[in-house]
Amino acid sequence: MSPAGTAGGASDSGIDSPAVRRVRAALADLGAPHEVVALSASARTAAEAAESLGVPLGAIVKSLVFLAGGEPVMALVAGDRRCVPEALPEVLGMAGPVEKADAEAVRAATGFTIGGVAPVAHATVLPIAIDASLGRFEAVYAAAGHPYCVFRTSLDELRRMTPGVVSEAISA
Repeated sequence: MSPAGTAGGASDSGIDSPAVRRVRAALADLGAPHEVVALSASARTAAEAAESLGVPLGAIVKSLVFLAGGEPVMALVAGDRRCVPEALPEVLGMAGPVEKADAEAVRAATGFTIGGVAPVAHATVLPIAIDASLGRFEAVYAAAGHPYCVFRTSLDELRRMTPGVVSEAISA
C-alpha cells in the first residue's frame, strides 16, 4: 500500500486532528524537511506501519514510554528490535526501577494515545534514549500523533529534534 498523502484521504486518517497538528507545528518549528503523511491503513503497530509504507520493519521508529524511578522516559527503538528497559536509567543518567507506562501515563507524559505517540511535541519534557540501530536506514518513519499518520526522518534528525541520547544498549 502507498501513503494516502498529506491532505485529504480517508476521514479517519487523523491528518487534521489536534495531535497531528501539534506534531506538524513542532516539525516546522524544528526545521524538519519532511511532512506528516496520512496512510491508507493503520500504523498503530510497527508491523502495520512497515506494511503500509512498504519499508523494512527496522525502518519504523517505535516510541515507547516507560517509568524510570517513577518518572516518564521515552525510548525510540527500531521496529525490528526489542527495547532493553533495564538499560534506560544508565543511558539517561537516572536511577530506580523501570516499568512500562500504562496508557494513562503515556497520554499524560506525551499528550498522545498509544499507537500514535510521536517522538516530538510532547506534553512534558521527557528524557529520550534513541536506538543507534536506526542508523542502518537512510530514512525511518515515526508516528505523528495518530495511528494513521507518520513522518519520515532519520537518526541524525531525531538526535537534532529531541533531547535524545543515542545508545546501542537500549535495544537487542
